[in-house]
Amino acid sequence: MRTITTTEDLAAFCQAAKSQPYVTVDTEFLRERTYWSKLCLIQLALPGKSGEAVLVDPIEGEGMSLEPLYDLFRHKATVKVFHAARQDLEIFFVEGGVFPEPLFDTQIAAMVCGYGEQVGYETLVRKIARENLDKTSRFTDWSRRPLSEAQKEYALADVTHLRVVYESMAAQLQKSGRAKWVAEELAVLTDPETYTVRPEEAWLRVKTRTTSGRFLAVVRELARFREEYAQRNNVPRSRVMKDDALLELASTRPTNHEELGRSRLLLREGRRGDVADGILAAIKVGMEAKPEDLPKVDQSRDQLQVNPALADLLRVLLKAKSEDLGVAPRLIAPASELDQMAAGMRDLSCLKGWRMEAFGNEALRLCKGEIALTAKGSTVRVVAL
Repeated sequence: MRTITTTEDLAAFCQAAKSQPYVTVDTEFLRERTYWSKLCLIQLALPGKSGEAVLVDPIEGEGMSLEPLYDLFRHKATVKVFHAARQDLEIFFVEGGVFPEPLFDTQIAAMVCGYGEQVGYETLVRKIARENLDKTSRFTDWSRRPLSEAQKEYALADVTHLRVVYESMAAQLQKSGRAKWVAEELAVLTDPETYTVRPEEAWLRVKTRTTSGRFLAVVRELARFREEYAQRNNVPRSRVMKDDALLELASTRPTNHEELGRSRLLLREGRRGDVADGILAAIKVGMEAKPEDLPKVDQSRDQLQVNPALADLLRVLLKAKSEDLGVAPRLIAPASELDQMAAGMRDLSCLKGWRMEAFGNEALRLCKGEIALTAKGSTVRVVAL
């Protein structure tokens, strides 16, 4: 197996890949000790059992430029095939400002092809390629060098078997006419907004049942500080403070270092230095926020008047449709959206794009009383009224 560590060798491989219909791609990275993922290894394979498969090592090749790979990503005549691509794409977007185009994600395609929700790569390899993966190197620290032969073989298996999986799924999608379904899902993965984290919106990810505007203002400022500090210093959010400590501080609202030191949940690093100063400053900003600037929780969904009988009928219709299509129900519509539809809401993901075609049209007809459901044995049928 070949390991690429120079810009020249990477450029030669990528130039060869441009003449191929597709190239399979995977990465190995670490994120346990950093905010941004540390790219440790890139695996690439060309089509066919004899197609070359290589490892690109940015650690051994410290001076290597990845621009030839980014140029391949921009080459529209070659499909870039990943499995569960989100974290891989985030790395390339953050480091190179580029998304692979065109893109194919076998995990998304698998959901559309009836393999279940978020099916793992190992499962697809076993079912489609009829191969078993060696899992002994699964928990490797990919930042350590040198890599053993076993580790390299494990890494390459992520792109060599992917060729068979991709070709099988591409054929299934062509036959079923569902390629556009996958394309709609992939559009989210290549949207910069998917990977853009705005510190001022970080508080929305902190789970709390408290609706007090003042409390939420302090949560907002603490979450903003945590996000900015974590990004600036490239450390995990949890190293600055965990959510439970953040919520504790939003309740106790210390005003000086002595009071901050009494926190039960704040890590030792958060009780001193820049982190402590930032926490106290954030609490002060939250406490001094003007009444009109206090956050407001959207409680409209909690106050929905759900028709429970209609919600149950929608669940039955969804189950019937998902079985007919061979697609996981949650991929079409989560339970929360069925309740919202039964309460009269219409701005829902299940009423857009391919989901509208697969489920939404008949769901709306059911809501309007234009169709009914009948059972025959284990089969549910739609009857026009």
